Amino acid sequence: MKSFFKFLKYILIILVVILIVFSVKVFNDGKKLYKKKIEEVPITTKVEEIRSKENYITYENIPKSYINALVSIEDSRFYKHKGIDIQSILRAVVTDIANMSLVEGGSTLTQQLAKNMYYSQEKSFVRKVAEAITAIELEKKYSKEEILELYANIVYFGSGYYGIYDASMGYFDKEPSKLTLDEITMLAGLPNAPSVYSLKNKTDLSIQRQNMVIDAMVKNDYLSKEEADNLKSGN
Repeated sequence: MKSFFKFLKYILIILVVILIVFSVKVFNDGKKLYKKKIEEVPITTKVEEIRSKENYITYENIPKSYINALVSIEDSRFYKHKGIDIQSILRAVVTDIANMSLVEGGSTLTQQLAKNMYYSQEKSFVRKVAEAITAIELEKKYSKEEILELYANIVYFGSGYYGIYDASMGYFDKEPSKLTLDEITMLAGLPNAPSVYSLKNKTDLSIQRQNMVIDAMVKNDYLSKEEADNLKSGN
């Protein structure tokens, strides 16, 4: 019995060493990827490119309800973290280990912005490290409002629409400032899976996603239960 526990101890030590070596390699590779991307196009230059795009709208012209819906469904701790959310990362790691794959990313809105600015949609630990480093740098250089503004102008809403202005005009034929709360909660849920929740043909899945956004807004005190019920009754 003692020999068995001794053997198990050695196995655990070996596994820990392998995990440490793997983690160090992934971090170093992620840091190299980040440096490569930043050397090619510095963050400030990339941000100015985004701001110069046609139909770019400023934070003041983005409906507050959209901001509230976005934060609620994508990153409820957005105003508390500095680019990465340790709680979300730990939860995602547990989920990923249980599924033996990158099922959950634990990405903050800032990380999602970093990914859309510099990186591919490929799921890999190296890309996640580079994305996290970029997110931290973004938070050092820009305010929370600026990050939300940039995200809203770059994120993909499906059907070829990038940015809230194009999505608002494309789906509802109106500027973002004229969107109803019903339309806002539909838009806020799209970036998670644009092709699945497409608004071109409103499906049960898109309605389910909208209801998730509404429930998240209630949970984060942006909507009352009564307001949420009224929105859902119109679906």
